[in-house]
Amino acid sequence: MFVGCAAATAAGQAAPLSERMASTVMTVWKDVVAADTSRQARWHYEQGVLLEGMESVWLNTGDGRYFKYIQRLTEQFIGDDGTIRTYKKEDYNIDNVLPGRNLLLLYRVTGQEKYRKAAAILREQLRTHPRTSEGGFWHKKIYPSQMWLDGLYMGQPFYAEYAATFGEPEAFDDIARQFVLMERHSRDAKTGLLYHGWDESRQQRWADPATGRSPNFWGRAMGWYAMALVDTLEHFPAGHPRRGELLAILGRVAEAVGRFQEPRTGLWYQVLDRGGNKGNYLEASASSMFVYSLAKAVRLGYLPESHLHVARKGFEGIGRRFVEEADAGGVNLKGTVSVAGLGGNPYRDGSYAYYLSEKVVTNDPKGVGAFLLACAEMETSAGRTVGRGKTVLLDSYFNNELKKDAAGRLVPWHYKWEEMANPGFYVWGHIFRNFGARTATLAEAPNARNLKGASVYIIVDPDTKEETENPRFVEPAHVRALAAWVRAGGVLVLMGNDQGNAEFDRFNELAGRFGIRFNKDSRNRVQGNKFDAGRIEVPAGHSIFQTARTLYLKELSTLALSPPATAVLRGKDYDVMAVARFGRGTVFAVGDPWLYNEYVDGRKLPTEYENYKAAKDLSKWLLGRSR
Repeated sequence: MFVGCAAATAAGQAAPLSERMASTVMTVWKDVVAADTSRQARWHYEQGVLLEGMESVWLNTGDGRYFKYIQRLTEQFIGDDGTIRTYKKEDYNIDNVLPGRNLLLLYRVTGQEKYRKAAAILREQLRTHPRTSEGGFWHKKIYPSQMWLDGLYMGQPFYAEYAATFGEPEAFDDIARQFVLMERHSRDAKTGLLYHGWDESRQQRWADPATGRSPNFWGRAMGWYAMALVDTLEHFPAGHPRRGELLAILGRVAEAVGRFQEPRTGLWYQVLDRGGNKGNYLEASASSMFVYSLAKAVRLGYLPESHLHVARKGFEGIGRRFVEEADAGGVNLKGTVSVAGLGGNPYRDGSYAYYLSEKVVTNDPKGVGAFLLACAEMETSAGRTVGRGKTVLLDSYFNNELKKDAAGRLVPWHYKWEEMANPGFYVWGHIFRNFGARTATLAEAPNARNLKGASVYIIVDPDTKEETENPRFVEPAHVRALAAWVRAGGVLVLMGNDQGNAEFDRFNELAGRFGIRFNKDSRNRVQGNKFDAGRIEVPAGHSIFQTARTLYLKELSTLALSPPATAVLRGKDYDVMAVARFGRGTVFAVGDPWLYNEYVDGRKLPTEYENYKAAKDLSKWLLGRSR
């Protein structure tokens, strides 16, 4: 029985397709990720892409089981000194760089040095990896002088994230070069499609003697390239002079992908341009990759909204043709070609007949990983109208604690969008972005000019003299600017902290403008893992928290309220959250920065606490109140 994607996410369904597929993943690949589960566990790209898919489910649910699964399957390869079991740098296999993205996730979330050291080993491979005469990475040492589309996904998103994380701005010229070279040498001007591989030496039997190109357009190869573009752009500096080149390439790829979508099913063929030829078939992994790439590119503003129609049609087609019911409420993904390559032994000549000769299987990790990524984008796409065109601005002026990062740079930390460790707001920012909003940071004092484009502005935990050498306090000019901005329709979020952990007097001058005062106290003090001391129940029919019922807030300052502020959530005998209507705008206040990663990402709190749901409820409400 096949499962349509629309039906699977309709009311009454036990869980979205992503979670049902993830359930199958944790059953089929309990310990080893490989198309052939009888093989010995090894460091391999199949695990990398599957765990990328599982990361997307974790971020979209706040369910810590998924993170723990990623950690367990990755950690079995990593020694305490960062060595990677079964990995050999001297192989110079670009495929083996891909799982480094899982290492970067684990390092950014946990801060454990072994993950950083292991990621650095993979970065070292790229420093000495053999290249073409123009600087393009060979696909593997055993495939000299060759660039394959697959290799861009295997190497570049890791390369870009590593460079962004550890301060290597010079790397981005090299990263852009890889995409430009691949397109230059493999793009067909007539169709806009990209050939699977290119041989600079023209020595391979599969290589055209004039161009060096392989003879066909393999669907998954172009899917790898499209995913590489959108994932790399996410880490590529906004002001970099070569960013525009990558966006232009993505636009050309998207146009070609849309042109070769099979119109009746919405899917894509194994050999993209030969849909009517005998033996050709619609293929699941390429279809999933195209859906993911187009939908993500639209969400992040890389492509116009029109491309989302292509993604939606493709996602529906995947559900109708390739998704079927499995045991225990899970689903299976049918229709993925197990492998395709060029050269090697036995020799793969890149012919049409060759691409049709490889086995098609159910629950291939590459296809499942891509499908999970597609689900992550499409299952949240319907809610993006809430935040479309809106910017959520996070203060980094009043809260500006600094520390040295892994590269030795002095950087802001504590409640930052990009921060994946416990004190960060990465997950909350992800939720805002899933609603279609843009997240940004304001490092300057708020004024009429820099607040003009913001729909929501969040001030959290203003610094004390103990927290930073030169704290920036709220001044009368800031109060006037913010009051005028709210009166005109802005949504202001004030998040305090408990006594001893935040500045109160100046902050209360701002809050008091709206009838709110943060008390200098500390309620809901929690000892160790006695989480019940931080429990706050939400009454049914709540105006903000429509899905979350049990919240966790610890060590918070209570609120004292006067008009126009009113309490919207109370503890046993104190006000926890308040709302003030002010002109055409709204102010929301709470006495704790309670939506930081530690208490929304599912890794610490018992499952009865619903802070992730609460973060979604609050984000939706704030965006709904904004201009």
